[in-house]
Amino acid sequence: MTATGNENQGWAQTGRTPRIAIIGAGMSGIAAVVKLRRAGYTDITVYEKGDRVGGTWRENSYPGLSCDVPSHWYSFTFEPNPDWPHRFSYGPDIQAYMERTAQKYGVTECTRFNTEVTDLRYEAPVWQLTTSQGEQATYDLVIAATGILHHPSVPDIPGLDSFEGARFHTARWDHNVSIEGKRVGIIGTGSTSAQIVGAIADKVEHLALFQRTAQWMHPLFQREYPEYWKKLLRAFPVLCRASYWFYYKVIEWTIAEATVGNKLLQWYVSWMCRRNLEKNVPNPVKRAKLTPDYQAACKRLIICSDFYPAISRDNADIVTEGIERIEPTGIRTKDGVLHALDVLVLATGFKVSNFILPTRVTGEKGVELNALWNGIPHAHRAMSIPGFPNFWMLEGPTGPVGNISLTSITENQIDYIIQCLDKMKRDGLLAMAPKKKAFEDYNAAMAEAVKNTVWFTGGCQSWYLDKNGIPNLYPWAPRRFRKEMQHPDFSEYRLMHRREDLLPGSPETAEMAAQAASA
Repeated sequence: MTATGNENQGWAQTGRTPRIAIIGAGMSGIAAVVKLRRAGYTDITVYEKGDRVGGTWRENSYPGLSCDVPSHWYSFTFEPNPDWPHRFSYGPDIQAYMERTAQKYGVTECTRFNTEVTDLRYEAPVWQLTTSQGEQATYDLVIAATGILHHPSVPDIPGLDSFEGARFHTARWDHNVSIEGKRVGIIGTGSTSAQIVGAIADKVEHLALFQRTAQWMHPLFQREYPEYWKKLLRAFPVLCRASYWFYYKVIEWTIAEATVGNKLLQWYVSWMCRRNLEKNVPNPVKRAKLTPDYQAACKRLIICSDFYPAISRDNADIVTEGIERIEPTGIRTKDGVLHALDVLVLATGFKVSNFILPTRVTGEKGVELNALWNGIPHAHRAMSIPGFPNFWMLEGPTGPVGNISLTSITENQIDYIIQCLDKMKRDGLLAMAPKKKAFEDYNAAMAEAVKNTVWFTGGCQSWYLDKNGIPNLYPWAPRRFRKEMQHPDFSEYRLMHRREDLLPGSPETAEMAAQAASA
């Protein structure tokens, strides 16, 4: 697809439907297609590097994979699901829900699977898109729905490639490898590791968990929904919606509030985590190893009830000595001990600062996004960047993460983008992008406010921190975020009406280019 005719005059000025490219067919990409179509924006193409929709739920298939957000809240508002089997759903059920929803709403029909976007270049007022197959296309708007949990982070440990047993990252779980009766080592102690330990400890001969940092864990109150409850929700859909908002409010007013400064709730969460540890790990030596030296919720709070009983088994050990190197037969720790292993699992997380990267994104005056960010990704209201007109991100940098449902976050962001598109259509705009001052003021306010959150004061290292040690998160209560998404302040944006407004020679664009060059 290439630009022809009067397309470069801008879709809003010619009255045509904008051509929209969405990158990623995970949860955010699916929601974007459905909500944009409902708002009248129907010329949409989705580019997905995988062979199916689902995003992180497609990429991950490890034992015990589950979601720590209640199922009825981890649902699209336009597609309530009365048939969730559990209060907290397991990965296969979520993946099936994503695929079913995408099929029902025609998302798969407009998706190009096995097609990775490698290059995006802004040529005012449109974007030129290039795929890994070398195909090129032109779009009026680009929405990056790439998420953050899809580029595995592999640790740089001496001798990693020398291991002779089976070795894989949790996001690339090798189901051809049997763990039954094997000696299994797991490096990493985040949510993924906790779920895997809970799922496999009773199946392996021996499990060694290599722990650098202990984690606080809040109990997960799992429940299997009986058939009569599902029938009731099918008969009365309003109950599904009520369940969505019930869990929304419960978590918003408890765990979410605890992270952003509510001292009473911070105390409660800490008490629940400590009580969970003391109640479920009877061995004092193991309990001491599993006791963190920082405040609960400083890292992303792990909500899990299977891990402590599993790691308390006689065939499970917690190894806290640092790893010296990996050898053909196992892991040698810094105390000289060789821990013999048959299977090595890397539960070492993801490159969470990539977002749309490594796709090359070039904005006005040739500014490349990778250079501009320089390892510290920021965006205006987590969605847009000065110098990159008509480019939006869902769940972008400085977005509200914590323990909030990403489905609700992404739907709020899509509604915000739709209001921006409506503004462009009403006013006949060629393009819009955040002003540099608005972007700087917003991020400065966040950097100051985050000092009052547990992510800053809790005394831990986490993947929330950027390379300067500052939590790269939304520091206010979720209800404030929701209100901000409902009412865009268009004074924060460059609203470009004329061709002259698009020229990359403005002082603001030149300043952005100089900043990227110096970085």
